[in-house]
Amino acid sequence: MAAYRAWNPWGDLLGGIPGIGVAGSAANAVGGSANAVGDTNPLSITPSATDYNGDGVDDTTEIVAGARKDAEAVPAYDDGYYAGGYPPADRGACTDLVWRAFREAGYDLKAMVDADVAANPKAYAAVAPKADPNIDFRRTGVLDVFFKRYGQSLSLDPADRGQWQPGDIVVFETTRHIAVVSDRASRATGTPYLLHNMGDDNRDNDYLDSPNRMAVTGHYRFDASKVLADALRAWK
Repeated sequence: MAAYRAWNPWGDLLGGIPGIGVAGSAANAVGGSANAVGDTNPLSITPSATDYNGDGVDDTTEIVAGARKDAEAVPAYDDGYYAGGYPPADRGACTDLVWRAFREAGYDLKAMVDADVAANPKAYAAVAPKADPNIDFRRTGVLDVFFKRYGQSLSLDPADRGQWQPGDIVVFETTRHIAVVSDRASRATGTPYLLHNMGDDNRDNDYLDSPNRMAVTGHYRFDASKVLADALRAWK
């Protein structure tokens, strides 16, 4: 097993820079996840033009499938620091759901983030003042910068239904939490559900409808066809 030491999600190793995300009692304090899948309607997935791993299934469909796999596996919440970067398969935080979702589509998100942080340190200076490949890809703030650089920026208002699609990436309060838009929506409100890990048992839920939820500060759609080839890395 990879070497482990305790990690403070508020970023004590970064001199106060927030780290991975919010979980457990902290999630409840900021409007933790609410209703489980039940009274929902399906949301159609708009297929991506890209099938990066060449398996016959488009990227967006596989990103949603990968996020759902992680959500349904319910890995124990763990925002710890691991030498080599990856936590055990049965553990993880909100950011781990995201890289596992991208792995399903054939992307090595860790390698992509590490390469971009190394090549463009100034772009990440506020969220990763000292590059660390063991943790950077698991920092919400780092992923926010990455998807802002390589994704399409979209509406921050969930009521703007036309701009919200399954597979989109949603960031809350810049460094605090990250999620993937689900292929389900609330039957009552029409608001998309989120696939995300706040440490609770139900990880496909109507968090966007929670009256006490954190503010959405980033909403992105990743499209590999719009990314320079040298910025992409395949999962091996």
